[in-house]
Amino acid sequence: MIKTSQSRLAALALAFAAWLPLHASAGILDDDEARRAILDLRAKVDALSRDVNARLDTKSDKTATIEILNQHEQTMQEIARLRGQLEVLANQIAGSQKTQKDLYTDLDARIRKLEPRQEVVDGQTVEVKPSEKQAYDTAMDLFKTGDYKSAANALQDFVRRYPDSAYAANAQYWLGNTYYAQRDYKNAIAAQEAVVSNYGNSPKVPDAMLNIASNYIELKDSKKAKKILQQLVSKYPDTSAAATAKDRLASLK
Repeated sequence: MIKTSQSRLAALALAFAAWLPLHASAGILDDDEARRAILDLRAKVDALSRDVNARLDTKSDKTATIEILNQHEQTMQEIARLRGQLEVLANQIAGSQKTQKDLYTDLDARIRKLEPRQEVVDGQTVEVKPSEKQAYDTAMDLFKTGDYKSAANALQDFVRRYPDSAYAANAQYWLGNTYYAQRDYKNAIAAQEAVVSNYGNSPKVPDAMLNIASNYIELKDSKKAKKILQQLVSKYPDTSAAATAKDRLASLK
């Protein structure tokens, strides 16, 4: 009976000792605290196993066998308790790893939303922040629907927030057009003059000058309209705006 108990206990001890590293390898050793806890638990199991083996080696009477069997029962209970602790640790770490993975995924998505993107503006490839693109598109959508007052407010806000944006010249130009659509010719002239003075390298400058002349015509100021049209033809002779300016000059004579 002693030999049978000894064999059973030894087998149980070996099985549990083999179970620990296999269970621990299932993705829970990434956490230092959990690794220390698992090593502590393993040490307790080893100590229990050594204690049982020592008792088996030193006692052989019936009373000793009963005591060893009792000790075996306690050992099994302790092993079950330790196994439960290991499972709890494994679940906690698995949950923590999932939370961290989700956090990193969300953070990466947020960073990507803030990163500049390449867009083609007036034939040139430029880097534009997503917030700039969204704000500009929103303002232009208002313009296209004919809500010129709201579009003017949105375009003004865009130029104020993004004065160095690749869309800034366009926003200023379309701001002038919103005023023209509302028959606010003086503000329309001021807005287009800002395109000419602040964004001199923009392809929108010739069109802005043409619009300035159109606003002067609406104000019945032919003299100033002619002056702007002549400047346009002189400075930007090869543009479509210059061709239109020539036709208007002919009609103003």
